[in-house]
Amino acid sequence: MTPAQIRSTPGQSGHSEELRIAAQRLGSGVGRRRFLTVTGAAAALAFAVNLPAAGTAAAAELDARKLTEDPFTLGVASGDPLPDSVLLWTRLAPRPYDADGGLPAERVQVRWEIARDERFSRIVRRGSTTAHPEFGHSVHVDVDGFDSDRTFYYRFRAGSWISPTGRTRTAPAPGARNSSLTLAAVSCQAYHDGYFTAYQHLAAEDVDVVFHLGDYLYEYAVTAVGGARKYTDRVLPDHFNRETLTLEDYRMRYGLYKSDPDLRAAHAAHPFVVTWDDHETENNYAGDTPENTVPPEEFLLRRAAAYRAYWENQPLRAPQRPTGPDMRLYRRLRFGRLAQFDILDTRQYRSNQAYGDGWKVPGPESEDPSRTMTGAAQERWLLDGWKHSRARWNVVPQQVTFAQRRDVPTDAYKLSMDSWDGYPASRQRIMDGAEAAGIENLMVLTGDVHVGYAFDLKKDFDDPSSRTVGTEIVATSVASGKDGSDKPASWNNQTQANPHMKFYNGRRGYALVTLGTEQARADFRTVSAVTTPGAPVSTAGSFVTEAGNPGLTPA
Repeated sequence: MTPAQIRSTPGQSGHSEELRIAAQRLGSGVGRRRFLTVTGAAAALAFAVNLPAAGTAAAAELDARKLTEDPFTLGVASGDPLPDSVLLWTRLAPRPYDADGGLPAERVQVRWEIARDERFSRIVRRGSTTAHPEFGHSVHVDVDGFDSDRTFYYRFRAGSWISPTGRTRTAPAPGARNSSLTLAAVSCQAYHDGYFTAYQHLAAEDVDVVFHLGDYLYEYAVTAVGGARKYTDRVLPDHFNRETLTLEDYRMRYGLYKSDPDLRAAHAAHPFVVTWDDHETENNYAGDTPENTVPPEEFLLRRAAAYRAYWENQPLRAPQRPTGPDMRLYRRLRFGRLAQFDILDTRQYRSNQAYGDGWKVPGPESEDPSRTMTGAAQERWLLDGWKHSRARWNVVPQQVTFAQRRDVPTDAYKLSMDSWDGYPASRQRIMDGAEAAGIENLMVLTGDVHVGYAFDLKKDFDDPSSRTVGTEIVATSVASGKDGSDKPASWNNQTQANPHMKFYNGRRGYALVTLGTEQARADFRTVSAVTTPGAPVSTAGSFVTEAGNPGLTPA
């Protein structure tokens, strides 16, 4: 069965009947990790881990000289900087709103160039690669052999078309005693809630790397006028006005998001390190458990499609390429002796939310010591990595609020069951592991909640006088939640209920964090509106924490 035939025979969920039947075999002895790797339909859709080697991959190659429309509408990106290599990304899509991107199911040769200067007068590496239709004509080029801690420029060519120029950089050498590193933290960019103005400003910031902490896209419907964007100069196709379920749905949704000029500008300006949260697949899913009541095979089909589209559309290396509904996204990056980054995945392996999710009174179910946010393997990986860390700052980019966050300043408080408050035993194991490893300068980077927070991490959150053991910087959303406000409705209650909360702001924007040998500084950058384009950026708050003396103070 060809991919075209599969697409023409959808089941009720939009997935092909053959894939749905294959997924149902999960209940009859087929291991989940072999799911979608043992059927003809899976091979046709290239859900297997290997590069395409049969079927449409063997089709005639498209002569790139015959491309009549710009294939680089989704821009360029780079990611996961290493001391000697850079990872470059693009995806060919002359018509980004179409399921096939406007290209036939044929391979396309793409050339790439890397230079020391923006004019490409000093090209240091060049080569070519293949954009496979099975991977949505995406390109992931991992080029090594570079000097550490250097800036490079890159671009792609397909036929007579040349992509926009991107700028990237390599990380400092492993033993380098680098004295400064500036990062940006972003999250939650609901297209239908407003413009990505924050990215316009972030593209102009002087940062070394951007950490995207999840909710890169949303599965929710987008109307013909772009929701709160209220377009008057365009009409979006009807197929965006439904929830994403299938691989084609997710591919087209990335086409919509990545067609945004401000997002493209930020990707071109800085290397990104990405990790997902829930909306890249479905709101508040937990491991194998969906938000809504659907058969398990239906959700795993959806998860496999979402994970595949995520990898196709992000600057990620081959080890992150998914196999069916599984994808190893947690990974570690080092920037000299100054910083170690342990990027977490708190969705794929977590226990289901206690008490049915939402804000609930904590109790035996949420406090069950067997509950996990990370899964056992990822937890061991994190704690073992800290044991061997020699970095000045150990930073954990992840998704949901780590610090305790009570909703009211009374004994009748509730906690969010979707955050680490719903998994307190798992959080305690992480904090105990950091202490056992002698981690003095722990910093957690967080997204998800559409507000900016700054927290001191306490040895005992129930005792405000207990020792401070780290800091948490929560980046507000890029657009989710629409314009927001400086003081959301819960501002008084939450600031009174949580004395370790040092900052709370509900505008849109991003966080800048500068790590130095003596201190770290966090600047919360916000825009006044996202429902209209072009709002200016300002700094809503700034804080510092001293190395060896954790705790946030106003800058």
